[in-house]
Amino acid sequence: MNKGEALSIVKNQLTEHRYQHTIGVMETAVVLARQYKVDEKKAEMAAIFHDYAKFRPKDEMRQIILEQQMPQELLRFDTELWHAPVGAFLVEKEVGIKDLDILNAIKYHTSGRENMTTLEKVIYLADYIEPGRKFPGVVEVRELAKHDLNGAVIESVKNTIQFLLNRNHTVYPDTLFTYNGLIQEYKNGRNSINEG
Repeated sequence: MNKGEALSIVKNQLTEHRYQHTIGVMETAVVLARQYKVDEKKAEMAAIFHDYAKFRPKDEMRQIILEQQMPQELLRFDTELWHAPVGAFLVEKEVGIKDLDILNAIKYHTSGRENMTTLEKVIYLADYIEPGRKFPGVVEVRELAKHDLNGAVIESVKNTIQFLLNRNHTVYPDTLFTYNGLIQEYKNGRNSINEG
């Protein structure tokens, strides 16, 4: 599937605003992929489809989480988390993408996870820093992303956790595992790219 075909599929699933966000994520992901030596085509596809399920009805997403035996704890956390794992499932089922690297990058683009692959970090970060994003801390993370992928992901996760804590919201465990895992990599002196 080429970029144009992928974008036309996604455009039918998104609002115009979210489609423009997707274009920004795609362009940012390709730049990061090139910089951090990740397959650019996989980064492009994962970025295009990362929000595929964003506007699916909550009841449909809940049903998919239950039927596909996804972690049930998802249902106890903010529904904003649901579209990532549900999206990965639907992209495989409806679009026919079978590449696990792409599907996992979609699956973990909101929560992160421990031992993220470089592609997963690229999509997570591209979603966070794409040019349309405007919130406290994003400029600093954009700058950091130019030379330190892990450091930029750590800062983005810290900002996200702080945002949730300031609003007395729960923090999904995978997000904490992402932060803890990357901090451990730094402490162990392994702050090079994780190809895991």
